[in-house]
Amino acid sequence: MRKAFVAIAAFLVAFTVMLGLYQPFLWWISIFTGPIVLLGIYDMIQPKHSIVRNYPVVGRLRYFMENMRPKVYQYFVESDTNGTPYNRLNRSLIYQRAKKERDTIPFGTQLDVYENGYEWLSHSIAAISHHELDPHPRVLVGSSQCSKPYSASIYNISAMSFGSLSQNAILALNGGAKLGNFAHNTGEGGISDYHLQPGGDLIWQIGTGYFGCRNDDGTFNYDAYAERALREQVKMIEVKVSQGAKPGHGGMLPASKVTPEVARIRLVPEGKDILSPPSHSAFSNPIELMNFIQRLRELSGGKPVGFKLCIGRRSEFYAICKAIVKTGIYPDFITVDGGEGGTGAAPQEFSNSVGMPLRDAVAFVYDTLCGFDLKKEIKIIASGKVATGFDLVKNIALGADMCNTARGMMFALGCIQALECNSNTCPTGVATQDPSLTKGLVVDDKKVRVKNFHNLTVSSAVDLLGAAGLREPSQLTRAYVNRRVSPNVMQSYLQTYPYLPVGSLLKAPYPSKCELGMKLSSAESFLPSDYKPSANDYEVANPFHEEDLS
Repeated sequence: MRKAFVAIAAFLVAFTVMLGLYQPFLWWISIFTGPIVLLGIYDMIQPKHSIVRNYPVVGRLRYFMENMRPKVYQYFVESDTNGTPYNRLNRSLIYQRAKKERDTIPFGTQLDVYENGYEWLSHSIAAISHHELDPHPRVLVGSSQCSKPYSASIYNISAMSFGSLSQNAILALNGGAKLGNFAHNTGEGGISDYHLQPGGDLIWQIGTGYFGCRNDDGTFNYDAYAERALREQVKMIEVKVSQGAKPGHGGMLPASKVTPEVARIRLVPEGKDILSPPSHSAFSNPIELMNFIQRLRELSGGKPVGFKLCIGRRSEFYAICKAIVKTGIYPDFITVDGGEGGTGAAPQEFSNSVGMPLRDAVAFVYDTLCGFDLKKEIKIIASGKVATGFDLVKNIALGADMCNTARGMMFALGCIQALECNSNTCPTGVATQDPSLTKGLVVDDKKVRVKNFHNLTVSSAVDLLGAAGLREPSQLTRAYVNRRVSPNVMQSYLQTYPYLPVGSLLKAPYPSKCELGMKLSSAESFLPSDYKPSANDYEVANPFHEEDLS
């Protein structure tokens, strides 16, 4: 191809010169032939790209096709049910509800109801009309140690920071929260002006970087925290221990993104790289975490304070529960983030292969809290791919009291799943700081769509409750949701995730599946103890046996 290009280039040059000498006005052809020849020469001598070096000019089509592939696949190749991370069925449903368009479907389900993993709700012959039910169910978040509990919607906006999202996106999300009377999690980037301006309820998330409440050296600043936590708009405070999209991974805010505005909001030096470490410096063990939570609650004037985590080692969560029992300090809520969670940018290995998935994590956290007899004091928030009323019902049935969503709300803003969140080129102006793109997101229109999506999704969950013959979300149990696990085997969530008896982890003997984790855990450390597991420990902890596989 290199020889062919040399021949073609020589022909183009000769042809252009001949035409120019024959008719001087034809020299304008060089405007087209000249750049092609020069680009080809550059391609042949550049050392970085083998394809382009061997196929001058033509090889560049590869990069164009690579760039176009996701778009072509989404619009022309994928079916309504096989798109990822969100398929077209769910994306379309969100758009329809956000715009208040018709959200019914014709001619039956497109899902394969005989495929492994298909799930459904057990309805009741004694169904209840949704007109008889509360269309806006609420959950009171706050333990007996909380003097200012918050009445929360069962569906709220999950953590997304200003900086990751544009100012118009934040304004629209918080405006929608204000209109719909639900909460908006700030993300760990701190409380920006755009979170405050619309007046919607805020859940202030505090991550390892302590943005908005940090000293110059990155340690926690209690005075700065108290100043912001006492704002009326801040209803709850969430300490982010880990997140599902990249659990156990820190981050770096490059100096180029630390503008004067970001520096003011996050209390960081302007124009310098800012590290978010993978773990906290304000506490180093479960007991210190409980003491930290208690102090944050006191400084906030008694508002609900909890923490967010993606479940990794089970023994670490046992350790946290042991610390709660030992100190007598109750977190007001625990946000459980699934390993399938999304973020603007994360290493592929962390997104794909680290962290417990949401369903398993919610069931584990609920059962463990019940085992320590703590659930009556602590609310559970499920955070992950929660985009439909059935998603809400499934997570509440597993043990969650309420749910958060990030990507669902982004779709309501107009996100088209272009998968460009990490490149500052989001075509809808949602996940970008490019002013020419953010202008396309009109706040007054999008905040109404956010409100519509929230209200109609909650309404659909209430409809499902009525179909099951239930009046309150709290009446949902694991027995109501079913799943096909093989061609001729169906299980309810109750069979897949059997409940632990209340108080069963307070003293030995423990349930067999929990014995190893209990032996490895200590209130004094997140790390496993020096206990040496025996072969019997592993056998008891493993729920599968040879007869199960036959």
